[in-house]
Formats: sequence, C-alpha cells, structure tokens
Amino acid sequence: MAKAATKKAPARKATATKAPAKKAAAKTPAKAAAGKTTAKTAAKAAKKPVKGAAASNGILTLRTIADTLSEMHELPRRQANEILTQVIELIAKSLKKGDKIRLSGLGILQVRKRAARMGRNPQTGEPIKIKASKKIAFRPAKELKEAV
Repeated sequence: MAKAATKKAPARKATATKAPAKKAAAKTPAKAAAGKTTAKTAAKAAKKPVKGAAASNGILTLRTIADTLSEMHELPRRQANEILTQVIELIAKSLKKGDKIRLSGLGILQVRKRAARMGRNPQTGEPIKIKASKKIAFRPAKELKEAV
C-alpha cells in the first residue's frame, strides 16, 4: 500500500505544474488582444456596467445589489449588505415554518412536499425507494413573466 501512495504523489505534482502553464498560455492571447482597440471593443467598454450594476458575466449577486441600493439610497455599503442579509434570513425562516412568501411584482415562494416513490438506479436498473422530501417552489408573477 505504501508503494501505491508514493506513486500517486508525483502524479499530483505533475498535474499541478501543468495547470499554471495552461493558464499562462490562455492569458497571453488575452493580453495581446487587450492592447488593440477596435470599434467593437470600445462599444463593449461603453456598455460595461458601472460599479454597483450587474456583473459583466450576467450574474447579479447580493453584493452588487447591496452596492446599488447603497448608492440609490445614500446608505453605507455595510448597512445595505446587512439589510439584504436580514431579508434573506427572514425568508429562510418563513419557508422553514412552511409559510408562503408573496413578493409583489416578483412571484411566490413556497415549500412543496414530494411524496415517497419508487425509482430506478440508472446504472443497474434495480428499483430503489426514494424518501419523501420538501422542495422550494417559485411561481413567477404575471408582471415578471411579461417583463421577461
């Protein structure tokens, strides 16, 4: 067993040394392209959101929401972040109790119960029992559907 462990250790080091080389190779073309300014690049830069707006990768995080709220309402960022955190905790507690949460203009969050059922193991095909569970369901509001 000791021999097997020593053989695996060098393999891990080898993969660790390969990963930075790939990253360096991936960064080199990006750096070269960064020096060139084209009309497309300038247009993308103009469209880039200002601090506090949605992230450039299309994901809106709690941090960006907190930053936007702090700018809009002239609050410290820390206070806006605490408010959002408390709202999320309140929603989680309400869902845990089994309450429905209606957010006008956004939709309804509620806990739904899934009954126990029989399923199949996809690899072996043998039947298995799946326990009853709860899941959080979101039903979007009409305004949100129309906006999207």
